[in-house]
Amino acid sequence: MADSWIEIPSDSDFSLANIPFGVFRPRGKKLDFRLGTRVGDWVLDLAALEREGYLGGLNLPSSTLSAESLNSFIALGKGITKKVRTRLQELLSRENSSESGLEKDLQTQKKAFFKADEVEMKVPVEVGDYTDFYSSKEHATNVGSLFRDPKNALLPNWKHLPVAYHGRSSSLIVSEDSVYRPWGQYKNKDSDLPVFGPSRQIDFELETAFIIGKETQRGYPVPVDEAEDYIFGMVLLNDWSARDIQAWEYVPLGPFLGKNFASSVSPWVITLEALSPFQTEAPPQDPPILDYLKEKQRYSYDISLQIELKPEGDEALEISKTKFQNLYWTQAQQLAHHTINGCNIRVGDLYASGTISGSSRDSFGSLLELCWKGTRPIRWPSGEERCFLEDGDRVIMRGWGEKDRSRVGFGELSGTILPSPVPSFRG
Repeated sequence: MADSWIEIPSDSDFSLANIPFGVFRPRGKKLDFRLGTRVGDWVLDLAALEREGYLGGLNLPSSTLSAESLNSFIALGKGITKKVRTRLQELLSRENSSESGLEKDLQTQKKAFFKADEVEMKVPVEVGDYTDFYSSKEHATNVGSLFRDPKNALLPNWKHLPVAYHGRSSSLIVSEDSVYRPWGQYKNKDSDLPVFGPSRQIDFELETAFIIGKETQRGYPVPVDEAEDYIFGMVLLNDWSARDIQAWEYVPLGPFLGKNFASSVSPWVITLEALSPFQTEAPPQDPPILDYLKEKQRYSYDISLQIELKPEGDEALEISKTKFQNLYWTQAQQLAHHTINGCNIRVGDLYASGTISGSSRDSFGSLLELCWKGTRPIRWPSGEERCFLEDGDRVIMRGWGEKDRSRVGFGELSGTILPSPVPSFRG
């Protein structure tokens, strides 16, 4: 990838090889959200670039670039969105700078370029439906060992299909938005009856998610080898969890109030084109799976994932580092299974991976695993300890691919736990 005439730090997630898409507005100004991309420490206004003629000839409706979500842009199809990404790379590359003219066009730069720390981001797509999978063998084994029989940690269906549940799209929030401690029912170990109160076991879950870029008609499944055609890009996702509420409620129908109070997503959608250099072999599957899940080219992505936890008034501590490629079920298999019964999908639908864990303690993707159900606290040099999240705690997640000195990343996904805005309830 060519160098950019924009100064890009060597460790930036947003190199010229990336060119993600998101929705922003200048912070503190009464302006509408609009589509943008991120390059180094700069956010570029796509609508402004189009008005100044820099995106001409791409058949882009101006209303699409000034919309408050990516949905209509994504719906144009990869034939168009790939051209937009390529054009932006050409405009910003050093070797094309004299030809494009943007480097010396200070008036357009003034209209279209914003410092990244001076903009406000929002959830990049309007999410009609949100599904959360359970695709990490290591995570599923850990949870099965903690709550069931360690010798039979995986349920009989787990290696035959990508297990999932339907989530709640209304409580999807963007990075930096605060998370309010939920209230609900839970049962203490020494009691036969439940109590009602604020959750005492707030947890995070390190996940990624993919975003649908093309709709289907009801009754028509997505073939596993065509799944990539229906996926626009990926984000990081933190599926916040109230473990005490979840443990009491989840039998027999699965997660409900313990999960639906908040899920955070990173603001920039990383396209599959940007991630393609990091394709790598996916884990082997045994026993054999059914034909509709068999992939001719089975691959994952070599994406590094990191979690930091920062208590209020203390330092941030890296508590986990793992890999996306650990997932047993691929995104293609997830989408193929999700639609095999004829379920139709729509542009903007979000499909989360489930918690991503590795095989060692320092690669687990949740506090439930890292602290082994509250028996192994994480300790800070200051003496601070955590088994679950306290008010004021900030969780920071990052993800990136790096190859041949080219880095493509998701940026930072963060969220802080706050007490409920309602001072008290009566149960």
